[in-house]
Amino acid sequence: MRNRNKPWADDFLKENNHILAEEPFSNKGNWQQSFSKKQPLHLEIGAGKGQFIAGMAEKFPEVNFLGIERVKTVMVGAVKKVKTAEVENVVLVNEDAKDLRDMFGTDEIDHIYLNFSDPWPKKKHHKRRLTHETFLEQYRDVLKSDGRITLKTDNRSLFEYSLSSFSKFGMTLEDVTLDLHELEDESNVMTEYEQKFSAKGQPIYRCEVINRI
Repeated sequence: MRNRNKPWADDFLKENNHILAEEPFSNKGNWQQSFSKKQPLHLEIGAGKGQFIAGMAEKFPEVNFLGIERVKTVMVGAVKKVKTAEVENVVLVNEDAKDLRDMFGTDEIDHIYLNFSDPWPKKKHHKRRLTHETFLEQYRDVLKSDGRITLKTDNRSLFEYSLSSFSKFGMTLEDVTLDLHELEDESNVMTEYEQKFSAKGQPIYRCEVINRI
């Protein structure tokens, strides 16, 4: 979906810079200093309009959350969601993190969330999938030992690919769910896409893996 240009986005983000990391690459290894207290650090890659990360911050105040979103016009929505939630344990990053190791130190992250990432269906584009081994190498380095990755998607092909990719890379599959909402998991916080697809009866796939190498 094409994102409409928002000429006022720059001013809005500047006005709310207390929610945004202004120089994220300078925070490598020291992200805990961006929060009021030291707590487990969870990272969402592709925070979108922020419904998930704001909801998680409300539900789990004992965790610090970082959300990366490269599209500025989409980041505006995430900032609004975090402001409305009135949570203090969220920092947003408006950057294209091509290599997480440029932004995070070794063993700095406790948990990574991959929510409804682009499935890149064409085989020639599979290297762009966020569960390709080139990305898993990054996750392995920035995650703590026994750190976790949670993937949610509506795309069965991407899900099956990801399960295979995680296993081949040596990560431990902890949980595999083929219809998340059938479980009625009260700990689950839905993203905007998740709500949309679920309303249409589309099953949501989820897996959780552990960084054990």
